Amino acid sequence: MKETLIDRLDLRGYVERFEALLARPKPLFMEGDRGAHLRFIEALEEVDFKEPPHVPVMEGWWMKLSKQGVLRLEEIFSIVRIVRYFLYLESLKLENVVGEWVAQIKIPEPIAQIEGMFDEEGELRDSVDERLTSLKAALAQNRETIRSTLSRMLGSQKLAGYLVDRQIHFVNGEEALLVRGGFNHVLKATVIGRTSAGFFYVIPESLAKLKEKESGIVSRLEEVRYEMAKKISLTLGQWLKFLRFIDKAFDRFDHYQARVQMARFGDLSFVAPKNDDRIVLSDFAHPALSHPKPVSIDFSKPVLMITGVNAGGKTMLLKSILSAAWLAKYLLPMRCNGVKTHIGSFKTIEAIIEDPQNVSHDISTFAGRMRQFSRLFGERNVLVGVDEIELGTDSDEAASLFKVMIEALIERGIKVVVTTHHKRLAAMMAGDDRVELVAAVYDEKRQSPTYTFLQGIIGKSYAFETAERYGVPRNIVQRARQEYGEDKERLNELIERSSTLEMELRKKRASLEREIERLAKEKARYKELGDTMESALMAKKRELEAIFEEATKEARAALREKEAPAIHRRLNEAHKKARRAKIETPARKEAFKVGDRVKYRKQRGVIRSLKAKEAMIETDEGMKLRVPLADLKHSGKVPQTPKRRVDVKVVREKATASVKLDLHGLRAEEAIEKLDKFLSDALLAGFDEVLVYHGIGTGRLAHAVREFLKKHPSVKSFADAPQHMGGFGATVVEL
Repeated sequence: MKETLIDRLDLRGYVERFEALLARPKPLFMEGDRGAHLRFIEALEEVDFKEPPHVPVMEGWWMKLSKQGVLRLEEIFSIVRIVRYFLYLESLKLENVVGEWVAQIKIPEPIAQIEGMFDEEGELRDSVDERLTSLKAALAQNRETIRSTLSRMLGSQKLAGYLVDRQIHFVNGEEALLVRGGFNHVLKATVIGRTSAGFFYVIPESLAKLKEKESGIVSRLEEVRYEMAKKISLTLGQWLKFLRFIDKAFDRFDHYQARVQMARFGDLSFVAPKNDDRIVLSDFAHPALSHPKPVSIDFSKPVLMITGVNAGGKTMLLKSILSAAWLAKYLLPMRCNGVKTHIGSFKTIEAIIEDPQNVSHDISTFAGRMRQFSRLFGERNVLVGVDEIELGTDSDEAASLFKVMIEALIERGIKVVVTTHHKRLAAMMAGDDRVELVAAVYDEKRQSPTYTFLQGIIGKSYAFETAERYGVPRNIVQRARQEYGEDKERLNELIERSSTLEMELRKKRASLEREIERLAKEKARYKELGDTMESALMAKKRELEAIFEEATKEARAALREKEAPAIHRRLNEAHKKARRAKIETPARKEAFKVGDRVKYRKQRGVIRSLKAKEAMIETDEGMKLRVPLADLKHSGKVPQTPKRRVDVKVVREKATASVKLDLHGLRAEEAIEKLDKFLSDALLAGFDEVLVYHGIGTGRLAHAVREFLKKHPSVKSFADAPQHMGGFGATVVEL
């Protein structure tokens, strides 16, 4: 079998897992606008739905119906299952783009009537034709007569000596008795089988009439079913355009749902190709690796050249880049940071990885490589990966040849990623701004590759270290070092030193970037706080000005009064209004930090982590609680040597806690925050069981609540509430 790109990139297992999620076989590529496909997939990720039924490919059936052919009832039921699935999707009452799309699919009344003719097992309902009821009843009665007749024979004393057992056996769909040889002396029967022990399966001749009657009933039943299949097929033929339409719609939804399920099972992300040729991977993990070390790489330039240590992951990095581009091309989910990952769009992806040597066609390794490269000069918008580019020929000659060839491919807009053990080609292309160098990093202390990569440098191959690590005697390796020469060894030391310095600079840069990001957030927070305080100050100023103006008016009015009582009354009014301008000194807000000892209600403990409005505290009894900052007070210094407690004391506060929580109308994030505090209070109060109301609705809130309960360390179990307590709209939680 010819090796495909999927096999060369080690994606066969991934593709097989994905195809198992499809309702029926189909090509991986989805026609149409990828942006629209991605919007549909993202909307479907928010929906809880059951998977579509497995049905066969129906293209040949439409041809049969167009020629007034008759479909079998099994084939008709496959069409019914598709119609039923769309009716199920409609019943979900979705409000996103998925719901809008489903709402556009209207099931015609004749098709809806056909759907109602079948039960869940694919059998015609008895109400479809009264003959079905009578024939099924006659068949059941006849079979019961056969079983009762056989049962009487099993109890016969005359036949007892020849019976092997007292059971009715089914052989090729026929009821039979298992008897010993010589049975013909007491029983006339037809032998329909024989066991390895020499016993016989027989059908008594007394049942022949009953069997003949059953055959007649079955024949008449099949005639009725054929008549119904013919009648239904005639109706389906009149709605052939709709059937073709809903069949394509089913395939489209099947594409989407399989991708969503794949993403859910593996916690994967979708990355749609952009209209450029940049590739930036962030924390990408190849699907073939069981315990992958995520890679992050910036492949924005036309050429990426990977050098460095043997068995250091160069080939897997190449395969990861090509695999990510291939997965994005087919809009398949991948394990990566979907926000930071950027993948361009490519017409073709080529992987020149395997040894192309072919003895039967007299093709050497190098000749095969040349044949593979020659095809690329007629292509454009291609992503090419080449593993061990100088394979099969002298590395110095190959370096010059491949340098010119790569430059020619760049001119054609072809993006190239290559791996190499040799530094000649990398050194020749290092000065080209269109080339990005990447080195595989080696841990000298542990004498093993790290499977990490540094950009901008040429990596050392560590051939001597690798040989020694895999068992080559040290004296032989030492002789090889001497043959290699001191000058070249010093060159490798310079390369290694460059790599070390680059790693140190990268760590320092990452640390500085994190610090800059933290300071920027702090600056933004203070700016927001200043703006808020300024707004509050201006509002208070306007309020004071209004009060002052009112008080001034009252004072002026008092001066105009002639009698003393009126003057006093006016002045008292002015005084009252002036008192409204008194500014209350706000209570000082306590500042907390991690490690502070605090008091929460009757509990005392230490702050372990802080957020904007809440803190995680560890109580003296050993419990961890998430509580609002507003409810905390300082409680002395942290004890130098905390007491070790053996017993656990639970403070019960049933007076302040509740056993019920209503989350109706809340967003998922708000609901989870409220649920977390509710459970903490319930644990403090000593409750063993609480009730959470979340409603049914779209199911998103219920799903979020139950996912949170699964991960909560203090939740023993949870289940739907009884019907009188809310049913599916509520959850009983055992603590």
